[in-house]
Amino acid sequence: MLPSPTGEKTMLKQVGLGLAAILFATGFAVAQAPKLTDAQIAHVAYTAGDIDIKAAQLALQKSKTKDVVDFANSMVRDHQAVNDQALALVKKLGITPADNDTSKALVAQADASRASLAKLDGPAFDKAYIANEAAYHKAVNQALDTTLIPSAGNAELKALLQTGLKIFQGHQAHAEMLATTIK
Repeated sequence: MLPSPTGEKTMLKQVGLGLAAILFATGFAVAQAPKLTDAQIAHVAYTAGDIDIKAAQLALQKSKTKDVVDFANSMVRDHQAVNDQALALVKKLGITPADNDTSKALVAQADASRASLAKLDGPAFDKAYIANEAAYHKAVNQALDTTLIPSAGNAELKALLQTGLKIFQGHQAHAEMLATTIK
């Protein structure tokens, strides 16, 4: 059953507020935090990927739209691949990813956004999910480009983050394109 137009607008507004909080947590909190260590950077990057995997898994459960399902499958595949590479790298380097205020804020906001998305169905879900993905990738890409990559001390970690950024910029462009076609 589709929510009423008023209910749908309220739900989209809640998801939008969640996105604003993620943007704040990802960009502002990282930029304002004391310099993150490589262990903290690894945890933030892994957490950001895990958040997107969970959002995509929700989309795979809820959406019946081929383009949205295909997009969600690519999010799971690509983010899992980067996270697997990150885990292999931190193991090789002997780094234990360290939880921190930035990763905690990301998880809290993502949980709230996912809960809001879970209340939507049909086209309202598809639109909100794709809008979430476009905004989330924009925020994560900005944090990678302006804070996480420049702050990484280890060359291999920096290279992995740069590779991830290229992949995630493609995700952002794909989500932005889908946002124009999802009715």
